[in-house]
Amino acid sequence: MTLGVDLAILVTSVFARLVGALVGVGGGIIVIPALTLLFGVDIRMAIGASIVSVIATSSGAAVGYVRDGMADIRIGMFLELATTSGAEVGALLATAVPSNVLYVLLGIVLLFSAVQQLTRMTEEVPRPVPPQLRRRRLNLVSSYYDAALGRDVPYAAQRVPLGFALMLGAGAISGLLGIGSGALKVVAMDGAMRLPMKVSSATSNFMIGVTAAASVGIYLRRGDIDPTIAAPVALGVLFGALVGARLLPRISNQNVRTLFLPVLVLIGLQAIARGISQ
Repeated sequence: MTLGVDLAILVTSVFARLVGALVGVGGGIIVIPALTLLFGVDIRMAIGASIVSVIATSSGAAVGYVRDGMADIRIGMFLELATTSGAEVGALLATAVPSNVLYVLLGIVLLFSAVQQLTRMTEEVPRPVPPQLRRRRLNLVSSYYDAALGRDVPYAAQRVPLGFALMLGAGAISGLLGIGSGALKVVAMDGAMRLPMKVSSATSNFMIGVTAAASVGIYLRRGDIDPTIAAPVALGVLFGALVGARLLPRISNQNVRTLFLPVLVLIGLQAIARGISQ
């Protein structure tokens, strides 16, 4: 590739990961279509480059989110038990379940979640609830300092079994379709468990690197990672992730939700279109 193309990929990757860092997704929703449609990169190479970049940038962004107290490591690691288990089940079922049906179902779930987001557009933080015994035992109660509000925001995970079940589904879909599940992670934490939107986004950014690391070896063995493509993508998304990690604490939960809504709709429509076209 020429220097001009490399710079264009770099700039596109910065924008993609900046958006992803703010809303808790990997950025592949923008990077992969851009590489294939604008730069003529093979879809397999585009996915491989995206997965490599997610590992590095998830780690980079997570440092800032953990430092600011917004990424809840305990909740993230607890839910990773579900996503990794679901991913293993999904990988085993990958040859038995028609992928086009799953893509359509994924799209419907995400579009339904977008409608739910609309009903909470004016919500800045969830209504406080007394911690239940299950939450106290698992220590799924915490707080973070919200720079936009200028105060500490306490929160407690609600409907923990439902959130865990949704994470199982997110992991299974990731294993079945070979896609990231950052959007579903945010939906589970924000919608089901009623965590603040910033905490859901930051914790999702922390978690997606673990999910990507579980599958990168497969792409390496298949030869689907081209360093000449992965390098500018990784540099771009790393910079975008660092900028996003600095911006997230300073913007409101409502603005994060406003940004997340079109991402949900775009991923949902893409999933349905891919399912129908197969």
